Amino acid sequence: MNKKKIIKILVLVFVLILGGAGILYKQLGQKLAPNLLATQTPQEPESTEASTPTTQENESEKILAPDFTVYDLDGNEVHLSDFIGKSVVLNFWASWCSPCKMEMPDFNEKYLEIGEEVQFLIINMTDGSRETVETASAFIAEQGYSFPVFYDTDQDAAATYGVYSLPTTYFIDEEGNAIAQATGAIDEETLQQGIDMIISDR
Repeated sequence: MNKKKIIKILVLVFVLILGGAGILYKQLGQKLAPNLLATQTPQEPESTEASTPTTQENESEKILAPDFTVYDLDGNEVHLSDFIGKSVVLNFWASWCSPCKMEMPDFNEKYLEIGEEVQFLIINMTDGSRETVETASAFIAEQGYSFPVFYDTDQDAAATYGVYSLPTTYFIDEEGNAIAQATGAIDEETLQQGIDMIISDR
């Protein structure tokens, strides 16, 4: 077998590996929680029941949100498990992402309103090239946002949750269960719906 054929085979194997990893990540993200945005559009015009996001009704069907490690601006480790006992809004974003920028004012306003009651984990997709801690933190400072931002410099959170599209938001209850998720920019109403789903029994 000549050198060119060997290279072609290696490239093909690498592509297949990447494709398989992408499928696994996507499946993990889909299995974590029902899609909040998908539940807003009724399948049939005459039905109104689908317009309200649904929670995991069966206790045994609840899905524990996987733990991960990210970092604060000072480089300290922060884990999702640090916030067990508190409802969590988990959001993945990047400063180059236009849809992310669209939803951020609503997130900041909601954080200022209920930040003592609900933990906001605004996770920056810090890949070190397209996005760095410096560019992300500069953007937050420039916009004057107050919500806490954490940096996924190891890509641990993104890989764990199979984040393949930005922004992506998860709503996690006090027990650490992923109750709902939304892929894409969400408005204030949708954000509030997700929050209501994780604090409704208070």
